[in-house]
Amino acid sequence: MKMKWRFGLRSKLFLLSGFLFTIPWFGYQYVWEMEKYLRYGQEQTIIGTARALATAMHERANLFNNQASFLPSVEKGKDLYSYGLSAPIQLDGLNNDWPDFANKAHFYQQNNQLYQTLAPDELSINFTAAVGTYGKYLYLYFAIIDDKVIYRDNNARSITNNDHLELAFINPNGVFSRFIISNKTTGWIDAYRITNIENNIPVPARQIQGHWRDTTQGYNVEVRVPLTEFNDNIAFAVHDVDSPLGAIQASIGSADPSSAETLGTILVPSPEIERIVKGMSYTNSSIWVVDQHHRVLATTGNIKQANGVWDKRVNLNNEHSENDDDNVIINAWHIVESHVLKPLYDRIISQPPSNFIDQLYDSENLTGKHIESALTGKPMSQWRLSTDQQAVVLSAAYPIFIDEHVKGAVIVEETTNGIRTLRNQALEKLFSSILAIMLLGALAFFLFASRISNRIRTLSNQAEMAIDEHGRINGNVDTSNTNDEIGDLSRSFSTAVNRLGQYNHYLENMSSRLSHELRTPIAVVRTSLETLAMQQQSSNKSPSNDGNDTSMPPQEIANENPYLSRAQQGIERLSLILTNMNEATRIEQILQNTDKSTFDIGLVINGCMQGYHLIYPQINFTYNDITLKKHYVHGSPEHIAQLLDKVVANAIEFSDDNGVAINFTCDSHQLILTISNNGELLPEQMNEQLFDSMVSIRQKHNNEQPHLGLGLYIARLICQFHGGTIKAVNKLTQQGVDVIIKLPLSK
Repeated sequence: MKMKWRFGLRSKLFLLSGFLFTIPWFGYQYVWEMEKYLRYGQEQTIIGTARALATAMHERANLFNNQASFLPSVEKGKDLYSYGLSAPIQLDGLNNDWPDFANKAHFYQQNNQLYQTLAPDELSINFTAAVGTYGKYLYLYFAIIDDKVIYRDNNARSITNNDHLELAFINPNGVFSRFIISNKTTGWIDAYRITNIENNIPVPARQIQGHWRDTTQGYNVEVRVPLTEFNDNIAFAVHDVDSPLGAIQASIGSADPSSAETLGTILVPSPEIERIVKGMSYTNSSIWVVDQHHRVLATTGNIKQANGVWDKRVNLNNEHSENDDDNVIINAWHIVESHVLKPLYDRIISQPPSNFIDQLYDSENLTGKHIESALTGKPMSQWRLSTDQQAVVLSAAYPIFIDEHVKGAVIVEETTNGIRTLRNQALEKLFSSILAIMLLGALAFFLFASRISNRIRTLSNQAEMAIDEHGRINGNVDTSNTNDEIGDLSRSFSTAVNRLGQYNHYLENMSSRLSHELRTPIAVVRTSLETLAMQQQSSNKSPSNDGNDTSMPPQEIANENPYLSRAQQGIERLSLILTNMNEATRIEQILQNTDKSTFDIGLVINGCMQGYHLIYPQINFTYNDITLKKHYVHGSPEHIAQLLDKVVANAIEFSDDNGVAINFTCDSHQLILTISNNGELLPEQMNEQLFDSMVSIRQKHNNEQPHLGLGLYIARLICQFHGGTIKAVNKLTQQGVDVIIKLPLSK
């Protein structure tokens, strides 16, 4: 039989307590709304910061007096940008100490030829150059690829009939200067100022220092120039000579260094602007100032380092919360929170990255829609992801106006790591508190449901034990003193069971009362009928010829008076009914006072079967012999015989083919007696009620002797007296009924 799943009070209350899980969802939504407001506030704050810095630089043309800042356009490779270096460069001809050299250097090749245009197969030189600034010096690095390196001859007066490097500047006073770096060998450079190009009179320029280093592909030149030598114009060129004391074969450079008009420009981050924005370096922002060509004029701050401030704040808060109370329960909860919940939160809640990669760091020029908008005169802010998509960056750009024209912009950036940290901290505290409340609430619900279910189950068990499977009242339901609905229910059950017990007791004794009360009226009626019969017999006497009276036989008197005959038959039926009722009542009383003994049940059954052959000669009995082995039962052999009489008589009465089969089986614990017949089936749901008192299902025998349904009831009483059971089931293979009796064997 498939067991139906039970949905009890505990499960229902536990399901209802599941609605508590909506509280974290609402709390989560609230924290997200709070984060939106914090982001909006952060956005307004950095826009205000950008506006304040831009206002400090409005109409201050001296901050943008560099010629490169006013160019309508810049040419990459000619108009140079000097990166700020974090440390001085060691002049050794190596690029190891140049940060990110591969990305910051520019490659010069065929397109950068100066005086003549050679075909690619004729050009045997190219180079890579990088420019940087540290302190009071401008550093230049040249990695030159040349198939033939020609040094200056030791006795040669000319410094240009060999491979050499040319630099040209305009100093802050507007004086144009040219310098030639021409070495006789690898090592420290030989730098000369050219004062008269026609006379080619070189003058040593000791302020320009550097190192010339041979390589497998050519040579490297690393140069340091004081910032006082130039303002914002510069050009450099590499001249290739392929034979000793030969002429220049090719020249490649950033611009023509031969005249002041052909020089390019160089942009060096402005110290004045850096001083203005330096005060903001102690915030959580990164600030850039760019010119109209997107080139960085000044920068300060590092949004990567802002994470430590927030982390320290969170750690301090956590330490404070852990040291607030020395209560054992609270400390235990903090241990659970830090060792169990915190790692779980770190896996579920996205944490702000402690390190990330962003393409704007150390960039020569900054790009973005907000910068484009600011350089057109419209402030703008935007949210973007870092290059590695690990951090969310908020950027705001504000234009800088000079003479009503945009000459640059201020860009302020911050990450949302601070807000995300606060959000995570709020979520962790919220979830921890809600988890504690939910656990306590669920435990309270569970205990409450357990208490209610236990009380209801106890009441149910008492009700089931008070009434047995046959409907008899065997006990009482304990009344509860609890002043609630379950207490009221228990008191109602107790009252109902007591009333049913009284009524059941009345019904059980009704048969004896009826038999006692009806026996006297039946006797009166029977006596009256006999008197009437005698009177009629006296009146029917006829005188004979010899003077003797003769009377009619009683049968003839009954035939002459059918009413008297039917009355006598009715009295006989009533007497039989009273006899059966007395038998049922008497058997209950006798069983209560009967002493049990141990006997061989096989002998009892065998004796009964011999008697049945004599009593029912028309019935074909089939059975197996049980006397082959002794089977002892503790009880009353007389009542076992009475049990068999009732069951066999019932089987014979309902048999359609005058056949009854009796089968005996046993094991080490019990004897199983099966009495079968072929006849009508039992109605559905009558298997259990068939053995109750006053229950009969006879339909074809209404004209025979009365049946009150007490025979099988007596059989059940006898089985219960012997500790056994009796039941009736329909046959599975054919039409008929099996009555199965199980009796425990004596040990």
